[in-house]
This record gives sequence, C-alpha cells and structure tokens, in this order.
Amino acid sequence: MEQQFEAILTGSDSQIEGVVNSVIHDGGVEAYEFKSLDDSLHLIIAKDADGNWERIGGSEPYFSGWVDELAEQIKLTASGNNTL
Repeated sequence: MEQQFEAILTGSDSQIEGVVNSVIHDGGVEAYEFKSLDDSLHLIIAKDADGNWERIGGSEPYFSGWVDELAEQIKLTASGNNTL
C-alpha cells in the first residue's frame, strides 16, 4: 500500500503544501496521512464502513473541508492524474 505524493490544501490565509503517505492506522485501517512541509498541519483520513472519507486523527484546529479536498487529491493520484 506504500504510496507517497505531494498535496496542497486550502488554508484560511494561504495554501498549505505537504506530503501524503498511505499508512496503516490503528486496528489495521488503511489511511492517508497529510503532513504540511512547515509542520503546521497533520491530518489522517480513512474511509468509514459506508465508504465515506472521515478524519481519524491529526492536529487541531482543522477545517472539515480538508477531508474532502484531500480525498479528491487521493482519488486523482490513484487514477494517475496527480497534477495539482
């Protein structure tokens, strides 16, 4: 499952650049971990039982929209279109 790619999330004042890694989270859950390059943001997301993306860990505060934004970038990367 090892996968790594660059991602950009939209912050309140500017864009937040970071790196996303696929990880195995607690209980063997397949997840994706975003870490900003400046260490200001840490976000871990995974799919729930219904297949919807949810935040399962990371730093506070965070924007709930980041889950959808990161999930979309994961989808694009998985399909081979990782142009930001």
